Amino acid sequence: MSVEVAKNARELLLKEYRGVLSTHSKAMPGFPFGSVVPYCLDDQGRALILISRIAQHTHNLQKDPKCSLLVGEREAEDVQAVGRLTYLAEAEKLCTAEAIEAAAERYYRYFPDSQNYHQVHDFDFWVLNPVRHRYIGGFGAIHWLDQVTLANPFAGKAETSMVEHMNHDHAKAIAHYVALAGLPDALPAQLAGIDSEGMHLRIGQALYWLPFELPCNTPTQVREALVSLAHAEHWPKNQVA
Repeated sequence: MSVEVAKNARELLLKEYRGVLSTHSKAMPGFPFGSVVPYCLDDQGRALILISRIAQHTHNLQKDPKCSLLVGEREAEDVQAVGRLTYLAEAEKLCTAEAIEAAAERYYRYFPDSQNYHQVHDFDFWVLNPVRHRYIGGFGAIHWLDQVTLANPFAGKAETSMVEHMNHDHAKAIAHYVALAGLPDALPAQLAGIDSEGMHLRIGQALYWLPFELPCNTPTQVREALVSLAHAEHWPKNQVA
């Protein structure tokens, strides 16, 4: 059961791309401080954020890295009847050139506008190293989870190659995925990322995670899954984020 619950919690983390970051207030000791942040997942499946050096939450994290990220299902009519995840973590600022380059390459695909203010203003990448998770899947479905994150087997050159290939050569297939999933089609979609369990499409400023029918652990399996979906008449199991 815990494996399935952890999978559901991870899928919620993948489906959403913004949450409430709660830190320990430096200016008001003893009080929690909440702020909204966008995020994507890094190569280890950890939440990756890009925050300003002058932001209050950055000052808070510099004093005490203990924090939490609250993620809930977007546009829920009844927020108490749907999934939500409290991701308890210790924040870590990325400092090495290699780590920053890898984070930027991935984050920019998810949030293209971030490249401008990251390079012009004083912003830094931080990862949230998970400590424990509190997942609520609806009324009465309440769980403490120690392990939710899952490393992305494609992170790096393999993922970049697959994403660029799909966006450059298979725009019609991506448009078909949008239609299958019933996503907004006023703007063209771009593939933003691929993990073992699904893929992210970016449409304008919005991100949508679409699960594969079966986990993919090799680029060949991803290719087979994408080709199959390009010819499908409906999304497998109707699982659409």
